[in-house]
Amino acid sequence: KVNFIWSIAELLRDSFKRSKYQDVILPLTVLRRIDCVLEPTKDKVLKTAAKLKSKLENLSPQLCKASGFAFYNTSLYTFERLLDDAPNLALNLRNYINGFSDNMREVLEKFDFDNTINKLDEAGLLFLVMERFKNIDLHPDKVSNLEMGYIFEDLIRRFNEAMNENPGEHFTPREVIELMASLLISKDADILSRNHIIRTVYDPCCGSGGMLTIAKNKIFGINPNADIHLFGQEVNPETFAVCKSDLYMKSADGRDAENIAFGSTLSNDRHAGNRFDYLLTNPPFGKEWKMDKDAVEREAERGYTGRFGAGLPRISDGQLLFLQHMLGRMKDVKDGGSRVAIVMNGSPLFIGDAGSGESEIRRWILENDYLEAIIALPEQLFYNTGIATYVWVLTNRKEEKRKNKVQLINATG
Repeated sequence: KVNFIWSIAELLRDSFKRSKYQDVILPLTVLRRIDCVLEPTKDKVLKTAAKLKSKLENLSPQLCKASGFAFYNTSLYTFERLLDDAPNLALNLRNYINGFSDNMREVLEKFDFDNTINKLDEAGLLFLVMERFKNIDLHPDKVSNLEMGYIFEDLIRRFNEAMNENPGEHFTPREVIELMASLLISKDADILSRNHIIRTVYDPCCGSGGMLTIAKNKIFGINPNADIHLFGQEVNPETFAVCKSDLYMKSADGRDAENIAFGSTLSNDRHAGNRFDYLLTNPPFGKEWKMDKDAVEREAERGYTGRFGAGLPRISDGQLLFLQHMLGRMKDVKDGGSRVAIVMNGSPLFIGDAGSGESEIRRWILENDYLEAIIALPEQLFYNTGIATYVWVLTNRKEEKRKNKVQLINATG
């Protein structure tokens, strides 16, 4: 399926730079999936809209009920119907996108797709590309959310390779996420098995949402009736849109999707008032935090009333800022405490002499006895990079036998 979608890039070769392929392929993949999801209830939604138009001021709840999801589309079009009127395709496609409920339209706007429609139309490619997409069925019954996650992440990886960007920034191998989720809940089987258990899971760099959904599924593996609330934040607009749209398709109430926020977690924490049971992430490796510098330094001046009281790492790498942020979002011990898993490269372990920002952050973590274990993972595990990576497991509720100890696990073999 990925290869089929990627083959559409062949059509774009002469009219688009490689770095612009994703402007076409990602939004259309998302649109096609949404179209497949809504198609079975399309006529029901249109009938409901026509029937209630003059009777109700806010049609949204009724239209969501008719569509079976937390979003809907009231335009007359589907992919199929759009292609039936080729001469007016660009106009009708805009009409189709404007027909989405506000929540989904807000997500789709992050793709800045309007410009792309213009470019495709001018290049005479809009019909050809849409026709290709019409030939793939991306309905969740045919393509599970897990598989869709693979597809999105594989596409994003290919785009990054096409642009020679750091692929470790976006793509965490499933096996690593599975391991992190297992480590988070490994000691909690008894608690999670209880009736009416509610748990919150948070990822401050949530990408296309893989960590959140895998963690949720791991908990369901222990207790299928657990009430799990997902929270996340993502700075990349396209990836944010992929994550949020797919979460909208996962549930009738769209609750998890509503909890995915857009923006930089370091300078604009959109979940500042919340504390979470389980926190896991793969922050960007070796990425500078210049854009967030002023806000982060201001918060650091507040000491431990803010998130960055322990110190600031060098400007060229923000991984330890994300770790401090997560430790600042743990629940109080009297409220049950929290567990944290983060995968990082070697820099946060080794960089910075005594007295440096990095060293002071490590000292603070050890003096508070947050660090439970560090697992060295095999190399060549992250796509397109041989970098050494480590999972840190941290908590403010260590069991007695682990207090004042750190377990080091060499899993490189």
